[in-house]
Amino acid sequence: MRILITGGAGSGKSAFAESLAMGQAGPRCYIAAMKPYGQEGERRITRHRSLRAGKGFATIERYTNMDSLILPRGGTALLECLCNLTANEMFGDDGVERDSQSVFAKVTRGQDALAERLGALIQVTNEVGGDTGGYPDGTARYIQLLGRINRALAERADIVYEMVCGIPVRLKGAGA
Repeated sequence: MRILITGGAGSGKSAFAESLAMGQAGPRCYIAAMKPYGQEGERRITRHRSLRAGKGFATIERYTNMDSLILPRGGTALLECLCNLTANEMFGDDGVERDSQSVFAKVTRGQDALAERLGALIQVTNEVGGDTGGYPDGTARYIQLLGRINRALAERADIVYEMVCGIPVRLKGAGA
C-alpha cells in the first residue's frame, strides 16, 4: 500500500503520517531525507526525533539513492520528506543543479523500489505551486519538478491525503 500525504508547512503532516505508520503491521522505519543544515535544520531534526521517541521506529538517515535502500520485506516505511529528497537529488552535495528529467526518474524509481519491498510506504510532501511565483530560476525549476513528482506519486498511490489545518482530507482511495 502506498499513501501520499501533502499539505502546507505546519499542517500536521508528520504527526498524521506517524499515526498511520503506527497502525501498520511489521517493522517500522522512518526514512529521514533532511540533511542537517544549520541551526534551524538541527532544531527541526531534533524535534522530529523527539516526536518519534518510543514509537518503535528504526530511523534511517538517507538523503539520496532510495532505489538502493534495502528494507525488511513487508514492513512499513515513512519517508519524510519528498521535498528534501528531491532537493538533495537535484542539487547534490556539490550544489550543481542536475537535469530535471533525470532527477524525476531517479526519485520516482526510488519510490517504486521502496513500495515493491514494503507492505506500506507512507510518503510526506509539501503542497507547492499554489502561489504566484517570482522565484529565482533554480527555485522555480525545483518547484516545478516537485509538483511533477507529487503528481506522479499521487497517481501511483492507493490513498492520498491533504492536511488542512490539522485535518486529514482524503483525496483518493476508499472513502474519498
